[in-house]
Amino acid sequence: MKVTGTAHMVGDHIDTDAIIPARFLVTTDTATLGANCMEGLEAGWVKRVKPNDIIVAGDNFGCGSSREHAPISILGAGIPVVVAKSFARIFYRNGFNMGLVLLEVGDDIARIRDTDRIEVDTATGVIRNLTTGDEITCAPVPPFMQNILDEGGLVEYAKRRLA
Repeated sequence: MKVTGTAHMVGDHIDTDAIIPARFLVTTDTATLGANCMEGLEAGWVKRVKPNDIIVAGDNFGCGSSREHAPISILGAGIPVVVAKSFARIFYRNGFNMGLVLLEVGDDIARIRDTDRIEVDTATGVIRNLTTGDEITCAPVPPFMQNILDEGGLVEYAKRRLA
């Protein structure tokens, strides 16, 4: 999968409460959660986002409590990919289970700036910074995880396998 969009930078240790505050956990509606994505970080943050834009994060993105609402809210905001220095492990798995693509790039994250236009190729792990001409290579999405993504998440993947 290739995605091209604007980079929206967030810092280190962005926890699931910042991604989707607890007051919005009364629903699992993707559109409602998406309309409130990153509300705990900055009120109205999602209004700057266009479909296929990309969150670019620092270290330990998605730390804190385990809640599927966090990756659902990101997807609901129209963001299909998060690129980060690193992810909290439970968020990493929850993200893929919900159908969100997550790529770790380590210290190369510093080569992307807020509002840069970037192209992410999940099959090859190549991230092209279209603003600067720079190219970052990271591990591509593993085949098993790609199968889950191709089905739209773990639930749909399991339904098809058990049918």
